[in-house]
Amino acid sequence: MTQTPTPTLHVCTTCRAGQVLADSDERPGRRMFDAIAALLDPQAPTVDLQEVVCLSSCDHGCAAAISAPGKWTYLLGRLEPGMAADLLGYAETYARSATGTVLPSRRPASLARVVLGRMPDLTQAHMTPGRAA
Repeated sequence: MTQTPTPTLHVCTTCRAGQVLADSDERPGRRMFDAIAALLDPQAPTVDLQEVVCLSSCDHGCAAAISAPGKWTYLLGRLEPGMAADLLGYAETYARSATGTVLPSRRPASLARVVLGRMPDLTQAHMTPGRAA
């Protein structure tokens, strides 16, 4: 049996989520990252959690991107720390999907409107052309 690669979840830790903050204020993106990290089992993590400085989705609240080899990469926005458990559930479904596609009907309700866009796996020569997921 082939083991499914663990997806990488990049979380923007500099995100201000549209708030005016002093330089010394904790960023909502940092709180999002910390909420996810607190839920991960270090012995069997659901995702490889990585910090990233700016995903250029500033108008869409806290942002993250999920990717894995051979799968679509999804840019997610309008995230809040209270969604951390649902986001990890989404990551589990993403990991089980052959292409990374998680249909809206398979997402937790809190994540119904978080997908901002998707990009093909840039390590692959191509994804199946002309086929919508």
